[in-house]
Amino acid sequence: MLSLENIYLELEVEERKIPILSDINLTFEAGKMYALTGPNGSGKSSVARVAMGIYRQTTGKVIYNGEEISTLGISERARKGIGYAFQHPPRFKGMPVKDMLELAFKYSDGYNCQVLRDIGLCPDDYLERTLDNSLSGGEIKRIEIATLLAQNPKVRIFDEPEAGIDLWSFEQLIDVIGSSHREDTTTVIISHQEKILNMVDEIVLIRGGTVNMRGGREEIWPQIKESAACSCRQDCRLEEEIYADCPR
Repeated sequence: MLSLENIYLELEVEERKIPILSDINLTFEAGKMYALTGPNGSGKSSVARVAMGIYRQTTGKVIYNGEEISTLGISERARKGIGYAFQHPPRFKGMPVKDMLELAFKYSDGYNCQVLRDIGLCPDDYLERTLDNSLSGGEIKRIEIATLLAQNPKVRIFDEPEAGIDLWSFEQLIDVIGSSHREDTTTVIISHQEKILNMVDEIVLIRGGTVNMRGGREEIWPQIKESAACSCRQDCRLEEEIYADCPR
């Protein structure tokens, strides 16, 4: 179980401290799938990065299986069983795909090329290729997800797995993420995609750096759609008012 308790985060930008998250209290239980959703810039990825240790919270605690891990770095959290797939994966010039997978499999004591086949890539075509600009954004994205599957962490965080992925690959990746989820696994997916929101157990709506809503998908998803529709109607009315005063 992974918990974020009273998380407040501010980041320094051009010598100014900018508040990013405020009063975040979330618990992610084993056996459940969660979706973090919300407007762009609302703080969804920041919540995930605090959980992974990429961002160090200004105040608050991160608890994993009863142990406070607030001061641990990314590698230490990975060893404990927390894994993260970036929205925009880094590229590693000169590193072959097989070396990246070997590093990931050290966490799960095994090696199996099936993880590449699962995400739609032929091992014979990709194991010797390097993680550089010769790979497309979609290929890099799929390889990173394969790496996370190889790591086999107890807590899996996917930051917008659909980003840069074509429709066919997206359908396949979602099936892989869903089918690889187990009773002892916690899966957290940052996404706007309705198909993802409909496959999870709970939806967490982040807005303005705080938890705006949280609950089962049957309860929360209709509220999110209604909220989005209201915002759209308000924007349309505002646009009509602005243009009403403009000369034609």
